Amino acid sequence: MAEIAFEHVTKRYADGFEAVKDVSLNIADGEFMILVGPSGSGKSTALRMVAGLEDITEGELKIGGEVVNGLQPKDRDIAMVFQNYALYPHMTVRQNLGFALKLAKTAQAEIDRKVDEAARILDVERHLDRKPANLSGGQRQRVAMGRAIVRDPSVFLMDEPLSNLDAKLRVQMRTEIARIQRQLGTTTIFVTHDQTEALTLGDRIAVMRAGTVQQVGTPGELYEAPINVFVAGFIGSPSMNFLPAELDGDRIKLSIGTAPIPDRWRRRMNGGLPGGRGAVLVGVRPEDFEDAELVHDRPSGITFKTTIEVLESTGSEFYAHFTLGTQRVSSRDLEELAHHSGTADLTAPEGSRVVARLEAASGVREGHEAELWVDTEHLHVFDPETGRSMLGTGTGAADAGDAPAAAVPPAAQPAR
Repeated sequence: MAEIAFEHVTKRYADGFEAVKDVSLNIADGEFMILVGPSGSGKSTALRMVAGLEDITEGELKIGGEVVNGLQPKDRDIAMVFQNYALYPHMTVRQNLGFALKLAKTAQAEIDRKVDEAARILDVERHLDRKPANLSGGQRQRVAMGRAIVRDPSVFLMDEPLSNLDAKLRVQMRTEIARIQRQLGTTTIFVTHDQTEALTLGDRIAVMRAGTVQQVGTPGELYEAPINVFVAGFIGSPSMNFLPAELDGDRIKLSIGTAPIPDRWRRRMNGGLPGGRGAVLVGVRPEDFEDAELVHDRPSGITFKTTIEVLESTGSEFYAHFTLGTQRVSSRDLEELAHHSGTADLTAPEGSRVVARLEAASGVREGHEAELWVDTEHLHVFDPETGRSMLGTGTGAADAGDAPAAAVPPAAQPAR
């Protein structure tokens, strides 16, 4: 068994900086866990502590129920796949794959068997006699994974292994990694800053920020029930839109119109919201907008007019960018998200910039006024002061520590 348990783990450097702060996280045997977050969030440091490449300042780290704080990397039964492949250039693929087994003085027949099996799984059998310089980026990454596979470890650790690949190859390798992990059933921790990789790969995702775990859950849970503004804005592409709003009894007032409080809010309210009044921060996913002409059944929603500033076509859909004349939303969470996404200097001087995902059949045109519809049943609501969701997070086990921000939300409906 290869369960991994972080129990109040902290990493503090000599200058006092805490890269990881009191993290508690349980990873089940055979689970594919994603650590995702912006640069400097502590995800790679957490991975390196599992590998034994970073000392643990406080807390305990367990693999298979055994405390490994004092164990050397070679004694932890783990295998790591790095971002830069780390292949030996003078060795063939076969020699690279079998090198760790050779160092362990494994019998040659066993080395050959394991190398051939890994090559078959990774579809690099016809490249076994080539050297890394004669391989493509994707093939090199497969070989790097093969070096981990032949060791048959209890745990795979992957530190942004796809970041050096081009966009198309990343998608292909993403699928391959998921297939191989499911086939082998090895406990895996995968570190990435790319939330698309996180959503498509992981059984569960731990969103990290400034050394802490903000929320742990399945991709659907994080997408449908984010616990705070940071998670809501980080998970999803394009990112969630945030608009100032006003609660007025059983209604929610936005600059684009007024609508009844969504039924899903009533089902998940965190006490005190029914009949409440005051300023709130509303989150709207881009896919919850649509060209009003294409929406015939409107059980809930607001129709409004706006001028489309930029229209991006992906072939299968449009991304429509526009600005709503609202009071500018400002919070530490939003500023941090803008900083990490590189859009901090692109904020509209007045109003709120919004992106809507529209069907390819939409007739909206860049530079022209359009009538759009937004599905208010799928709105999210946050406290503008604390950034926390104002909706309940259910009673699911919180295995990411004692802090409320790490609670696991209830099972959510699949993304629409």
